[in-house]
Amino acid sequence: MTEAPAAPAEALEREVATLIVEALRLPVDPAEFPMTAPLFGGELGLDSIDVLEIALALQRRYGVEIRADDAANAQIFATLRSLAAHVAKARTT
Repeated sequence: MTEAPAAPAEALEREVATLIVEALRLPVDPAEFPMTAPLFGGELGLDSIDVLEIALALQRRYGVEIRADDAANAQIFATLRSLAAHVAKARTT
């Protein structure tokens, strides 16, 4: 039996999970990355420096610019799912 192709949003979530794991060298399998768990202050232990590294990686890969003073950053970086949704809307590549 063949596996059904992933929906575009799900595929992007997996890409962003892989990007985060690689950029931060996390000891987590990207396939096991929690889509709805808090990115910061949760089990992953990410902090503000990690946000900067993730933002830089997103800019390089997708052309997405996330400004440090953006009031929406708390919502954008709330979960992997919200971050991937932002990338889907803002990507240039």
